[in-house]
Amino acid sequence: MDSSSDIIETNADVQEEPPVPRPTAPPIESRFLFVDVAAMRAKQLRRGALPRLDDAAEPAHVVPHKAERIAMEEVRRGLVLYDTPQSQTPPVE
Repeated sequence: MDSSSDIIETNADVQEEPPVPRPTAPPIESRFLFVDVAAMRAKQLRRGALPRLDDAAEPAHVVPHKAERIAMEEVRRGLVLYDTPQSQTPPVE
């Protein structure tokens, strides 16, 4: 019985580290980019990814249930990171 009480005591001594803040994505100015990013995120959600929405962050909003609406809200809040390809311009001669 002493070994189980030692385990409980050692767990109580461990201090929890504060959660690491998530990086936010830059705001999307193009509605076409918004649709592309949200569609890719909706595909991830349909395949089993966990939603990144936090009810405590904005309690006034109703949390959507469909993957597409969840993805759109995540993109709107800047919770989905994305990368755009650099435009390649041909060299001017």
